[in-house]
Amino acid sequence: MANKDPVTRKPSQLPDTGKVSGDIAAFVKKVGALARPSAAQDGRLLFALDATMSRQPTWDLACSLQAEMFRAIPKPSALQVQLLYFRGMGECRASKWVLDGDTLARLMSNIDCRGGHTQIAKVLSHARSEHARRRINAVIYVGDAIEESVDDLAEKAGQLGLLGLPLFIFQEGRDATVEAAFREFARLSKGAYARFDASAPQELAALLRAVAAYASGGRELLKLQASGQAQALLAQLPP
Repeated sequence: MANKDPVTRKPSQLPDTGKVSGDIAAFVKKVGALARPSAAQDGRLLFALDATMSRQPTWDLACSLQAEMFRAIPKPSALQVQLLYFRGMGECRASKWVLDGDTLARLMSNIDCRGGHTQIAKVLSHARSEHARRRINAVIYVGDAIEESVDDLAEKAGQLGLLGLPLFIFQEGRDATVEAAFREFARLSKGAYARFDASAPQELAALLRAVAAYASGGRELLKLQASGQAQALLAQLPP
């Protein structure tokens, strides 16, 4: 497979024509409240973030919002979440699996962002390895750039799709080239893509709740709850 030039952090001049915010709000209102999985259906969610230096503001935002994932899951159900992050010179680490927002918050609070390049390939490889040990229901990835071979990442995303492990990719910023790649990774994995604005934290909170509900309740349950504005996110998932 031929390597392509990496996608850089150059900002796009294209206008943002999407209307993700309203769609997300409607989606979460319907799905987050109505998904009621039993204890036997407890979900597992891999929460992966770019922790390179440019991401510090978003890391801080994610720290403050990560508990939203657990709030989307009504008791007595549970959601297991593993934190995965990369930063610096090749550092990529995964936490233990946790069952509550307080524990995940403590883990995140001990991590600071450091300069370095993206390591999305390691995220996708780790997801595949963990999924082979025990099923993961969904992977969240939050980032703003790609500095690796897009073709190689697309191949790895496609492998996750074949395994039934969807990627939910949330992009900060408006880089159109990054968006095209992220959308393709989501499509190949049979997941979904959305953009969020770090200045509007409720957008990321809503996205986290939505995928947590999906990880616990499954697509078919979400499909039953979807309506009008919710289709923008849900419609990306395959039938």
